[in-house]
Amino acid sequence: MKLTAEQLYEKLVVDYKLIGETGSIKFTVKDLSILIKTKDTVGNLLQEWLKAWFQKETIDFEENTNSQTFPDFLLDKDNHKKGLLEVKSFDFDRGPGFDLANFDSYCNSLLENAFRIDSDYLILAYQMQNGVITIKNVWLKKIWELACPSSTYPLKVQEKKSIIYNIRPSIWYSERAKFKPFNSKEKFLSALNNTRYQYPQTRHGNAHWLSKVLKNYHEHTGISLSVE
Repeated sequence: MKLTAEQLYEKLVVDYKLIGETGSIKFTVKDLSILIKTKDTVGNLLQEWLKAWFQKETIDFEENTNSQTFPDFLLDKDNHKKGLLEVKSFDFDRGPGFDLANFDSYCNSLLENAFRIDSDYLILAYQMQNGVITIKNVWLKKIWELACPSSTYPLKVQEKKSIIYNIRPSIWYSERAKFKPFNSKEKFLSALNNTRYQYPQTRHGNAHWLSKVLKNYHEHTGISLSVE
């Protein structure tokens, strides 16, 4: 069964009613089983569970054999420019601590594969108490609906010792969050470009990065974007 990310989300959240459901992690050696109460492996196991759910529901997909590269799943096996799905999870009590993408790798990838900006992020928030995992919420978002500005750069990033490593998410579900997500891919691209200009390591030679990305996006999609 071939589904778009939106149809998959509908099936998972509305039909399957995942939100509010509970689970647990057990580890067994010989005749001794223990209930796992640490959160270290929850994210990886939720992704493994999701893969098994895809298979159970006979949903068409391809899994990325390299867990270190984007995306986690391809929902359109015939067209790898569409149906790119990245899965993220986080402890709801602590807030989103995951990265949206590596800053340099993402910027470079848009030069050749600008369609990547339309990828979907399936995000699962959980709580864990005494080994019981509860699915608190599930979202389907685009990267610009997760990213936001910051007080340091036009785009919120992880920076250590003046080096930018990753693009970081907003707290998109909170009305009290100081910085709100971008409302369009154009605004996100503008912030990404302005961050590259502000960041010393990418300022040199940045003049044509945005125009190249926009040209590549048009070549792949036929859609012209206008970014200020």
